[in-house]
Parts: sequence; structure tokens; C-alpha cells
Amino acid sequence: MSTSLWVTHTNPQARLRLFCFPYAGGGASIFRLWKQHFPADIDICPVQLPGRENRLKEPPFVHLAPLVDAVAHEIAPLLDRPFALFGHSMGALISFELVRALRRQQEREPAYLFVSAHRAPQFPMSRDILHDLPAPAFLRSVYRMGGTPPAVLLNQELMRLMLPMLRADFTVNETYTYEEEPPLALPITAFGGEQDTLVSKRELQGWNAQTSNVFASRILPGDHFFLQSSREMLLAIIAQELAMLR
Repeated sequence: MSTSLWVTHTNPQARLRLFCFPYAGGGASIFRLWKQHFPADIDICPVQLPGRENRLKEPPFVHLAPLVDAVAHEIAPLLDRPFALFGHSMGALISFELVRALRRQQEREPAYLFVSAHRAPQFPMSRDILHDLPAPAFLRSVYRMGGTPPAVLLNQELMRLMLPMLRADFTVNETYTYEEEPPLALPITAFGGEQDTLVSKRELQGWNAQTSNVFASRILPGDHFFLQSSREMLLAIIAQELAMLR
């Protein structure tokens, strides 16, 4: 078992590790039920970013590059066997740039990349910038995106604690600048929500340009947070793909 604050539990007997990265404002706990949907030889490894849950007192990252470098450093001891990456929304961007960072560092690269609810990185952002809005307008915009229960947003003390992390996460996502590099050599599956108004099917299909290997686009029922409403369907697809990595 790992004692790292970044990856809090690992199975040393696992055949393969799946590192999971949350959406903006999310923490490792959103993946707490995933383990029961996978065979025992697949180790589900949620990555806990600074500034949330048990790392609430730590300053969150506000730029993607240093965040990715920190993740690459922290998970390096766990790359001693085949592994894959999953990221939802902001987590998809982190996962993608992490693969490219590992390639540049000539580290072991993942066997599979699953990206979820995020446009292909070469496409510009199609919505308004939110991270520098005044707090009331920023929180209203976050609420309209969904994924955050109204009771949380109405809890002033909780939002006072969460606001710096939420704003930092949106800054990470909204200040990202794509830089051209050769396509990745690993298979990519991109997941989207049928009712997601933030990511179009064209933007999702654009991930095809980021791999020279097999690509698939899967549209699931639900909005931007279909990883909650269509969790069993999502995890069944991921488990099936990982089972073929023998």
C-alpha cells in the first residue's frame, strides 16, 4: 500500500494499474466505488491533487505544466508494471499531458488512455472564461455546469474553503495552451455525454488526431457528468478494454 498523498492505495500484486484523474473541483473520492467494477488484478489508483479533501490545506496548482511534472514525479515508483490513465474533464487534459511528459522524459508510457468529457486539446475553448470572474458570478457559472449539489454551493463556510481550489482548477484548464507534438502511440478512447452542452461530438472526435494507434469515441447517456449517471456503462467499457491488455 502506498503512503503517498497523491496515490493513497495500491495493490502490489496487481497486473495493471489504472490512474484516475478528477474533474475541476473533484477529488479522489469520486472514484471510491470503482474498484468493485474491476477484477482484482486491475489496481484502481485515484490521484489526489493538492487543495481538496485530505489535502485541503495545501495550495492548489494554477498551471498545468508544473502540475503534470509533479504528478509524473509522484507516480514514477508505481510505473513498475503496465498502467493506463483515465481522466474526466480537467482530468482528461492532465492525463493527456502526463502521457506526453512521460514520453519526453523517456519514462515508461501507459498502455491505454481514456479521456472523458473534454474537447480534443488542439481545439480552442468554445465557452466563456470563468476563472477570473468575481466570486458570486463564478459560483453561479459552476452551478450551471452541473456536478455540484446546490446544498454545497449554498453552504457559505464550505464554499469559502472550496473556492480557491475551484478557481485554481478552472485556471489550470482555461489557461492551457496546446503545443504541437507527434501523435501518441497508444490507443485512445474518448467518452462523451449525449446531453453534454460543454463538449460537442466533433470536439470529442478530434482526439483521433492525437494517436497513431486505435481510436474510439463512445457516447453515453447523460450530461457533462455522465461518469456519475452512466457509471456502470462507462466502467464496463473500460474494464473490457483493459482485459485485452494481456
